[in-house]
Amino acid sequence: MKRVLVTCPPMLGMFDEFVEPAKSLGIELVAAKTTQVLSEDELIVLLPEYDGWIIGDDPATRRVFEAGFNGQLKAAVKWGIGVDNVDFQACNDLGIPITNTPNMFGGEVADVGMALLLGLARQTHFIDREIKNNFAWPKPAGMSIAGKSVGVVGFGDIGESLVKRLGGFDVDITVYDPGVEGDKGYGYVTREDFPNGVELLDFLIFTCSLNRHNYHMLNADIIRKLKRGVMIVNVARGPLIDENALIDALQDGHIAAAGLDVFEVEPLPANSPLRDMPQCIFGSHNGSNTKEGVRRATNQAILHIANYLKAQ
Repeated sequence: MKRVLVTCPPMLGMFDEFVEPAKSLGIELVAAKTTQVLSEDELIVLLPEYDGWIIGDDPATRRVFEAGFNGQLKAAVKWGIGVDNVDFQACNDLGIPITNTPNMFGGEVADVGMALLLGLARQTHFIDREIKNNFAWPKPAGMSIAGKSVGVVGFGDIGESLVKRLGGFDVDITVYDPGVEGDKGYGYVTREDFPNGVELLDFLIFTCSLNRHNYHMLNADIIRKLKRGVMIVNVARGPLIDENALIDALQDGHIAAAGLDVFEVEPLPANSPLRDMPQCIFGSHNGSNTKEGVRRATNQAILHIANYLKAQ
């Protein structure tokens, strides 16, 4: 029986469901003790004891893979689509087979993006908090969605799923993605090169993967181009946004509000100024976490790791 370390929080949340199916493939799944990520040092100690690794958002660096390679590690799978935390070149150099599980939950993440957009526009989060915490009965004037301009950064699985959903809201949609050509058949989409036209947007939503070219793509310079009162949504990766610049813009009102499922540091630090901003909505990097989505991605990850280990 091959032992496989699991460090992916959504998979860990339904862990017991996958133990027996994995055993039927010759895999013993072992749950790591983590709420978000393990550190490099923790992984360097743990990983050499395992034949395989199903990776979450942990720092899957060259140091970590080298430690695993010097022990028992023979294969790895990155759970989900995002691979910015994984050194694939190190795996290639060490001869460790690795893949990810793309196109598993674009719809689920897009649903969270829509929920954040609608919550910001209608201040449902603020109303809920005031009723629960202050015994109030607030009636803030929200923003109508129809007729607004929405920018979507990323036109992959998540971005396309979001565009599909936005299509029923009578909004103008501008899509930014240098890696995808055309409108994919969504005739109501306008294509632009980022940041062209951002000054016209009422909402700017990030759904793209993180790479060395788009780190801090929303920074102080771009924020100055945005219209005052714009709202920001990020369901992709925290470092796409310069968080300090975002905080400054939220504090002076240039950005009216933000819906963030992801942050530069996760979990969100206790001393983050974002915690003092009641106009914002925050998530716990949980956009893909539905039972159906977790099952799809996990079953694929287990099949990949089982096939890799059988081939050793």
